[in-house]
Amino acid sequence: MALKEIILKRGKESNLQRKHPWIFSGAIHSKDKSIASGDQVVVLDSQGHTIAVGHYTDSSIAVRILSFEPRAIDLEFYKEYLSTAKHARNSVLSLPSSLTNCYRLIAGEGDFLPGLIIDMYDDVAVIQCHTAGMLGDIDLIAEALDQVFEESLDSIYLKAIHIKEQAYESQFLKGCKTEQLVKEHDISFHVDWTKGQKTGFFLDQRENRFLIQKYAKGRRVLNTFCYTGGFSLNALKADAELVHSIDISQTAMDQTDRNVNLNNAKESRHKSITGNVIEFLNKSKKDEYDLIILDPPAFAKNRNKSHNAVQAYKRINLAAMQKIGSNGIIFTFSCSQVVDRKLFENTIRAAAIESGRNIRILHHLNQAPDHTVNIYHQEGHYLKGLVIHVE
Repeated sequence: MALKEIILKRGKESNLQRKHPWIFSGAIHSKDKSIASGDQVVVLDSQGHTIAVGHYTDSSIAVRILSFEPRAIDLEFYKEYLSTAKHARNSVLSLPSSLTNCYRLIAGEGDFLPGLIIDMYDDVAVIQCHTAGMLGDIDLIAEALDQVFEESLDSIYLKAIHIKEQAYESQFLKGCKTEQLVKEHDISFHVDWTKGQKTGFFLDQRENRFLIQKYAKGRRVLNTFCYTGGFSLNALKADAELVHSIDISQTAMDQTDRNVNLNNAKESRHKSITGNVIEFLNKSKKDEYDLIILDPPAFAKNRNKSHNAVQAYKRINLAAMQKIGSNGIIFTFSCSQVVDRKLFENTIRAAAIESGRNIRILHHLNQAPDHTVNIYHQEGHYLKGLVIHVE
């Protein structure tokens, strides 16, 4: 079946020549009148030459490119791309391993499949579709997954997220497993993809959680916005003096307690606190902690709210800088895509100036390497972090 056509304005093919995987609506000269969100389309330059194939969306990002050459987007296409991504995790990143059996298999544009996320939890694949096009191809994707993993997957779960063009419900595409015990750097975690945030666990912080072990020994640790306690478990493993975990969600705190008990049922150094992080920081005693983790949710989902996000990041970092003990360490992060690395670091700098303390940068942090970034699509570099030393 012939694909519907989109013709670009003259000169607007330059982004595609640089292999950027997005076409914005303003670059389109004309398109088939019957095109709808989710359709596979062929993209032509102003001279009528085929230059790409992708998924169409009726939005500012009109086409997300799947191939820069004419080819069918079918079962064989998805098998090829899933196999390549699997090989990269296995051979380059040694994932999975005996110490870590949960990882990201497909990271959207980072694995040249815009709009598709697949996280692996041992023998379970959890899928999220961020575009109507990927949702429309979900049966092909599930079948390709099953074949690439040689039918070794117990379950394949499609987790619902909000798509502007099309609502869909979570469902099992294979099996019915709802939860799993997984290992990350030899620490056990309970993951429930049906009830948890994202795909059930924030896999992108794996290496940053592990880095905590370098600094936590003998320290008094506060893990804010702790979710299910990943940073806390790594601090405990590194022999922190004490670890306090705080999140506004009681469900998250219950899950943190479950994970702490899973690894050491008699752990007395850990305390869970349900509450507002900024209020807790403001009320805490000065010098009570000497290692603080600030890993908040995205404070801004779009550029219109980036100013509010910057102010929120500044407030929590300033509070931590003012309260942390001498020779303290702060791990601070932003996962807001609209707050780029420069803006984030400028915000931390502004907080440091206001705190009046001498502060050094020890590390610049990123998302885990299985959350790949396409070199032609720097927008995929969403997680920013710093480790700072406070005199």
